[in-house]
Amino acid sequence: MHRYIITLAMMVSALAAGYLIRVLIDLRILNVPVELPRIRRILQAIALLFLIPLTFMGAVWIVDLENLKILALPFIEIFVIVLGGTLAYLLARAQSLTRRQTGPYIVTGAFGNVGSMGGLICYMFLGEAAFAMVGLYKLFEELMYFAFAFPLAKSFSLERAATDNLGSRFKRIVADPFVLIPLGGLAAGLILNLTGVPRPPFYSRVNSVFIPAIPVLLLLSIGMAMQFSSVRTYLRQSVIIVLIRQIMVPAAAVGVAFALGYGTIAGGLPLKVVLIVSSMPVAFTAMVPPTLYNLDVDLANSNWLLTNGMLVVLVPILYFLVQRL
Repeated sequence: MHRYIITLAMMVSALAAGYLIRVLIDLRILNVPVELPRIRRILQAIALLFLIPLTFMGAVWIVDLENLKILALPFIEIFVIVLGGTLAYLLARAQSLTRRQTGPYIVTGAFGNVGSMGGLICYMFLGEAAFAMVGLYKLFEELMYFAFAFPLAKSFSLERAATDNLGSRFKRIVADPFVLIPLGGLAAGLILNLTGVPRPPFYSRVNSVFIPAIPVLLLLSIGMAMQFSSVRTYLRQSVIIVLIRQIMVPAAAVGVAFALGYGTIAGGLPLKVVLIVSSMPVAFTAMVPPTLYNLDVDLANSNWLLTNGMLVVLVPILYFLVQRL
């Protein structure tokens, strides 16, 4: 139970601290030498370009890859992304949302906070081996987001670029350090694992510090950008996204994992990991397409806030379920 309390306290404290910093800066009580968006980018860069590659490398280095069924984990996430986006699109049509609203509705239904939030909960509840499985699970995440979901969201924009073809999107992916560097860490861990190189004993202590630090930095940056007013406007639509992301999608994902026999591998560890990561709230990445493509940012913000706020309820439920799987 102490792991659950610590996990929830870390998330709430980081978000609240980020929001408080923003309020103090807005009120000119706190003066900082750089602009707030730059502070947020620095925090995100430290987490995504430094901490995540190192932690993924260290965790995957020692994960047990003998059971080949584990290699189906990234395809389960592809299923989760497609299912979440499809359900969001169908329910957007049912609610008669405009095109500018449908685009962000799809990405908030599809994008889950797997790497930082899901990784932290898996690590705190299940240990480093579970965190390594999170790295495998999200192997194709960036490809799905940037090659398919972003262009799909753009197709709902009033501003469409005819030059934005598949080739140009692929070039952006392979040139993006936020994609390449985390994937490089994951690849390095897989190579070290498969070649049988022993991991240094100190690495477990490194990961015990770095893994919790990742969501703290990202949640601080997110707290600095939170806008609560949009939730009142889009409460009904956001409740539906909660149902998609935190009930419908995880139920289907757990069914697939169970059918693959994940409940019999390593004491059911991969099944528990799938349950946790498929239940995660809307990822902050889902806020990017609405900003880039002139879509309804307030709707995306409302969906993000409500699903992340539901972590207060979701985390104890996940803790209860994990203990019984």
